[in-house]
Amino acid sequence: MADVRHPHQIQVHPQHPRYEGGVKTLLPQRGPSATQVLAIVTLLPVGATLLGIAGLTLLGTIIGLCVATPVFLLFSPVLVPAALTVALAVTGFLTSGAFGLTGLSSLSWIVNYFKQGRTVTEQLDYTKRRMQERMADAAAQVGQKTKDVGQAIQSKAQEGKEGGRT
Repeated sequence: MADVRHPHQIQVHPQHPRYEGGVKTLLPQRGPSATQVLAIVTLLPVGATLLGIAGLTLLGTIIGLCVATPVFLLFSPVLVPAALTVALAVTGFLTSGAFGLTGLSSLSWIVNYFKQGRTVTEQLDYTKRRMQERMADAAAQVGQKTKDVGQAIQSKAQEGKEGGRT
């Protein structure tokens, strides 16, 4: 007999391992896998480069603002250059923040990846099992629905057969 789950049953899949504390949680118990090494090799330089670009952009924006503001205020009778300076400064600060946030989020992703301790193949196997369970549930529901419809048709046929005799 097939394992049929009822819709009122609840399955609990814990998402977070318990905290063991210390540096042990950052480092896996076994050596790093090839996917983990590949993740470090690709994402660490990307994160560091983005953080460096964010710093350079911030520095360039501040220097440009310091140089351009007095020049525009002293030598320009029109407010358009001042508005242009403010617009460029805001653009520089936003760009710097975006690069910094992107760099920090990629470094944070690396840390979280190692905290999970699962490899890509383990994640794929877990996803495959979940999809198989859902397909089995869907097949059971379709089978039950087909059975119900068949019984309804049979009862209508019986009613029609009995109604034709009288």
